Amino acid sequence: VQLQASGGGLVQAGGSLRLSCVAPGSTLTSNAMAWYRRAPGKTRTLVARISSTGVRRYAAAVSGRFTISRDNAKNSVDLQMTNLKPEDTAVYYCTADGTGVWGQGTRVTVSS
Repeated sequence: VQLQASGGGLVQAGGSLRLSCVAPGSTLTSNAMAWYRRAPGKTRTLVARISSTGVRRYAAAVSGRFTISRDNAKNSVDLQMTNLKPEDTAVYYCTADGTGVWGQGTRVTVSS
């Protein structure tokens, strides 16, 4: 399994970004998928998770601002981020539960 993440960038506070993670050549319909992030000087933490049946869970810090979704036909999972804050600055990683595989990370920088 290989995961490819994209969509990061530089955005002003209050702005939006959409991250995408695809697994070309793999079928992950039975796996929960998740986004994590690692802020500068901190450990990697869960941002959002979506089960194989579409049940979503969010970290308190992003609830109401971020939305995780998946497209099983495309083997992809997206993270729509709105009302971004400087504290959302981090490298974001996608992963598929049970595989031990992580995407390469995509950097999000939110300026104040």
